[in-house]
Amino acid sequence: MRDSTLLPELIARAAERDAAAPALTYGKTTLSYGELQESVSRFASGLIGLGLARGERVAIYLEKRFETVIASFGSPAAGGVFVPINPLLKPEQVGYIMRDCNVRVLVTSPERLALLQETLPACHDLRHVVVLDSADALPALGALNVLRWSALLEAPSALAHRVIDTDVVGILYTSGSTGKPKGVVLSHRNMVAGAKSVASYLENHAGDTLLAALPLSFDAGFSQLTTAFHVGARVVLLNYLLPRDVIKAIEREKVTGLTAVPPLYIQLTQLAWPESITGHLRYFANTGGRMPRETLDALRRHLPRSKPVLMYGLTEAFRSTFLPPAEVDKRPDSIGKAIPNAEILVLREDGSPCAPNEPGELVHRGALVGMGYWNDPEKTAERYKPLPVHAPGREAGLVLPEIAVFSGDTVRMDEEGFLYFIGRRDEMMKTSGYRVSPTEVEEILYATKMVGECVAFGVDDDRLGQAIQVIATPPADGALDVAVLLAECKTRMPAYMLPAGIEVRNGPLPRNPNGKIDRKTLSTEWVERHGS
Repeated sequence: MRDSTLLPELIARAAERDAAAPALTYGKTTLSYGELQESVSRFASGLIGLGLARGERVAIYLEKRFETVIASFGSPAAGGVFVPINPLLKPEQVGYIMRDCNVRVLVTSPERLALLQETLPACHDLRHVVVLDSADALPALGALNVLRWSALLEAPSALAHRVIDTDVVGILYTSGSTGKPKGVVLSHRNMVAGAKSVASYLENHAGDTLLAALPLSFDAGFSQLTTAFHVGARVVLLNYLLPRDVIKAIEREKVTGLTAVPPLYIQLTQLAWPESITGHLRYFANTGGRMPRETLDALRRHLPRSKPVLMYGLTEAFRSTFLPPAEVDKRPDSIGKAIPNAEILVLREDGSPCAPNEPGELVHRGALVGMGYWNDPEKTAERYKPLPVHAPGREAGLVLPEIAVFSGDTVRMDEEGFLYFIGRRDEMMKTSGYRVSPTEVEEILYATKMVGECVAFGVDDDRLGQAIQVIATPPADGALDVAVLLAECKTRMPAYMLPAGIEVRNGPLPRNPNGKIDRKTLSTEWVERHGS
C-alpha cells in the first residue's frame, strides 16, 4: 500500500485500505472514508472550476462540521492552501487574516457571512464566497461571486495542480508579540511528518476514536484529524457549550483518545465521570501549557486505566516533546523528550549546547520545522534561524544552512535527557490554551476610545494558566467606567482574550528607558499588591 506524502493523501490512502471504515462523525451522522474522499475530490474540482491557481489561499471560517474538514483537505487537494480561521474571532480579526494572506476563496456559513458584510469589501484579493447550504437566498456582495456549497460540489471533475511535499499546504494564525496575528506557514511535509510522529507515540490505530474538542484552527486541534486519518481511525467533531458535553461525547462515542488544554481539563476534573469511560479511553493528552499537578492527579483518579501523555509544542514546529506514560510518576513536572523524527536542543545565547540542568533556549530541528511567518521577514528571522555549525547533528563539512525553530522558551535538560519548562522569554500570555499578545489586547482597548493609557499582562491562574489583567488610565476628557469598557470588549474580543480584571489608576503610566510603558514593573507591582 502506498504511503502518504501530501496532506490529502492521508484520507485517500485510508479510503484505499477500507472505504467503508468510519472516518468522521458529526452529530448523529458518520461519513466513511470513501464518502469523505469523494467529497474532498469534488470540493477540489469545484475550486479548480473557479480558477483557483496553485498556492492560492482558501479561508475557512466555520465551526467544526463536515464541511470544515472537507474544505481543509479539499483546498490542498486542488493545489491550493487552506487557512483555518478560529470561529471565535470577530469580523475585524477575520478581515485582517484574509487581507494578510491574500485569500482568494472564503468558505463560511450564512450566519457568519452576515457578520462579515462590512469586512469583505476591504479584502481586495477575495473573488469567491462559498456559503453552506440553507433556505436563505444568497446575498449580493458586489463583484464577489457567491455560490452555494452544493453548487461547488456539482462542478465537473478536474485535474488538480501538481504539488510536492515541500509546497505550502496551510497557514495557521497565532497571536504575535506585536499585536497582529502571525501566519505560520506549514508544508505538506510538516503536517504529514507530524501526523506520523504523533500517531506513533500515541500508538493510534484504525480501531481508535478521537474526540476533536479543540478548534481546528489550532495546530493541536487539527492534529486530531491528521493522526486519525493516517491510521484510518474515526474522529468525532464536537462544538461543546459546557464541559459536561465533552464527558457525554466521550461516553456516547466510546472515545479512545482525548487531547485537550489544561483549562478544560481543570473544568472536567470538577465533574462526575461515568466509570465506563476508563474502560475505553486509552489515553488523555495535554497541550497548550503545563498540566497542573493537582489536575493530573484528579484525572488519574477519574481514569485509573487511561494513560496520561504530557506534551509540549508550538505552532511553528507543530509538536516538540512528549512524556511517556511510564515516566509520569517519576517526573510529572517534565515535558519529556523529543517526539519521533525530531531533535530538541537546549542552547546558550552563543549557540553552544547547555550543560545538564543549565537553563537555555529550546530549539527544534527536523522535518516538522515550519516555513516561517507569512509575509513577515523580520519575525521569521527572529524565530527561524540557521543552526550553529557546531550544533549537534551539524557537521563542519555541510555548506548549506539548516533552519531550526528557536522557541523563545527557557528550559533545562537533566542528565537523562528529560526536559523541564522554566518560562517564556517574551511577554506572550498563555490563557485557556491560547497564546495571546498583550499588545493585541491593548490595541483593542485603545480602539474603544474609553481609555487614556493601558497595559495588559498575564498573571498565574490555576484554572486558565494565566489570567489577563489590565491597568488603564481614564481618557483625558472623562472618567473610565470599567463595566461599560468590559461590555464593549465583549463585542470586539473573542472570549479567551477578555480581561479578567481592569484596574483604573491616574496617569501617566510609568515608562521604561526606551520610553515605552513599563509592562514588567506594572505587572510585578500588581502581583505584589494582590499576592498572586
